[in-house]
Amino acid sequence: MTSTSHAVTGSVPAGIVPAKFPSERHPSAASYLGSYVDEMARAAASIDPDAVDLAAEILVDAYTSGAHVFSCGNGGSASIANHLQCDHVKGIRTATDLLPRVISLNSNVELLTAIANDVAYEEVFAYQLESQALPGDVLVAISSSGRSANIRHALAWARDHDLSTIALTGFDGGEARTLADVSIHVDCTNYGVIEDLHQTLAHALAQFIRHSRMTADRILSTAF
Repeated sequence: MTSTSHAVTGSVPAGIVPAKFPSERHPSAASYLGSYVDEMARAAASIDPDAVDLAAEILVDAYTSGAHVFSCGNGGSASIANHLQCDHVKGIRTATDLLPRVISLNSNVELLTAIANDVAYEEVFAYQLESQALPGDVLVAISSSGRSANIRHALAWARDHDLSTIALTGFDGGEARTLADVSIHVDCTNYGVIEDLHQTLAHALAQFIRHSRMTADRILSTAF
């Protein structure tokens, strides 16, 4: 899939804000945890399986063709972007024939802060893509709100330079949801739940791709 493809935005229409969680005070931490887990299950059920499958296809195409995959995010999403690099380079490579080329645009704090200080924080990801990305590469942009300027700028630059784009979004998805070729949208208004499910998605994609290149016997004998 290239940036000219029709965007897949998920089963919950863009612009629709889900019910707030939490909406009331809880009497104990245990009670809150129970409701939190219930909200995670509800939000997980909102994820469009077709978007997940399309994201996996894009990543497999990149890993088999030698293209690079770039990841990025802010705050908690930055840690997910870094973790994605770990799982998709080390995890997918282990016991498979794939050699993933994955770069987190959050991983070099010196470069990140130099661009933020000397250019603009809004350009910290797009600026790096200008130097490192080529047509046919992939950008995975992670943003709970989907509204962060640096995420929007990176997705727009990638779209205009023939990269395939995947966005992990929450809340109503923001601009990121419609800028990306594929948006895996979590229908939720709680940052913790959204980030937990974005991390889960990154794990599930890595593990699915890894196990899809292994024999049945190797799957049974391997810890994932």
